[in-house]
Amino acid sequence: MVASSNVKQLIKILIGAAWIDGKVQTEEREYLHRVAKQAEVADDPEIQPLLNELRAVSAEECYRWVEEYLGDRPSQEDYQQMIEALSALIYSDGDVDTEEAKLLTRLQLLDPANESQKSASNKVLKTVQNIYRRWIDKQA
Repeated sequence: MVASSNVKQLIKILIGAAWIDGKVQTEEREYLHRVAKQAEVADDPEIQPLLNELRAVSAEECYRWVEEYLGDRPSQEDYQQMIEALSALIYSDGDVDTEEAKLLTRLQLLDPANESQKSASNKVLKTVQNIYRRWIDKQA
């Protein structure tokens, strides 16, 4: 099965997000390998060097991939799929880094359902609160 370019782009975004705080955490690495294998892109020539950390991914590169993935008029479905995948990755190590929080904030501003900046801020806050709540529940 050949993965769609959309799936490959989403995996690249996830890999970029794992690098956004400067290094890939063990839990993030495990999550990325699991997702890439499920999506059948782990051996893809474009994905493999990124997945195996043969080169680092800059924050700028990650943001560029997000823009390419979403395009000018992102569908709510594509956006939601990306946010859910990124939230799972960011939550995987139980720690939301400052750079990861910035990524979530920037992504909330791209939400096609956004009516205003204020609602974007509220959504970011809710997303981060939910991530922390799940993490705390898991610790208990």
